[in-house]
Amino acid sequence: METNTTAVDRRKLWPWIAVAVVFAGAALSLHLEGRLWMCACGNILIWSGNICSADNSQHIFDPYSFTHVLHGFLFFWLALILLKRLRPNWQLVIAVAAEAVWEIFENTNFIINRYRSETAALGYNGDTVINSFGDILCCLIGFMIARRLGWRYSLIVFAVLELILIFWIKDSLLLEIVMLIFSVDAIRAWQMCR
Repeated sequence: METNTTAVDRRKLWPWIAVAVVFAGAALSLHLEGRLWMCACGNILIWSGNICSADNSQHIFDPYSFTHVLHGFLFFWLALILLKRLRPNWQLVIAVAAEAVWEIFENTNFIINRYRSETAALGYNGDTVINSFGDILCCLIGFMIARRLGWRYSLIVFAVLELILIFWIKDSLLLEIVMLIFSVDAIRAWQMCR
C-alpha cells in the first residue's frame, strides 16, 4: 500500500525527470543538427575564458555562460507573470525547455550566420553539445537563483551581471539581443576592439 509520503515524493520527482528528458532531447536534436558532441580539439575543459579563441562555445562553460544565467532570470520573471498558477518546479521545467529550444535554434545555420554577419562573433561556428548542456544548466541555475532572490533583488543582480559582462567581454545578454535584431555598427566596432 502506497503512503502519502511516497506519492508526494514521486510527485516531486516528475519535474526533475522532465528536466532530464529535456536535456537528452536537446542533446539528440543538436547532434542531429550537426553539432559536435565536444570540441574538435579533443579536450573537454570546464572553463574556456578567451572569447576570441577557437575554444569559445566549445567547452562546458565560457564567459557567455553568464548570459544564459540571465536567461534563467528572464524566464523566472516571465513565469511570475504568465505561469503563476503552475507549481514552481514545473515553471522550472518550462524554463529549461524554453532554453533548450533556444539552444537548438541558436545553433541553426540561420542564427550562426546572423551572429557572424551582424555581431563581433566573426569566427563563430556554433556550440558543441557539451557547451549547450552547460548553457542549459546555467539557465536552470539562473532560474533557481532568481527564485531564491525574488523579483527586486534578482533585478539588481541582473543589472550588475550585465554591467560586469559589458566591461569584461564587451557583450551582454541585452547587447546580444540588440545585435541579433538590429545590427548597430557602432556597437560592433566597439566590440571588435577587444
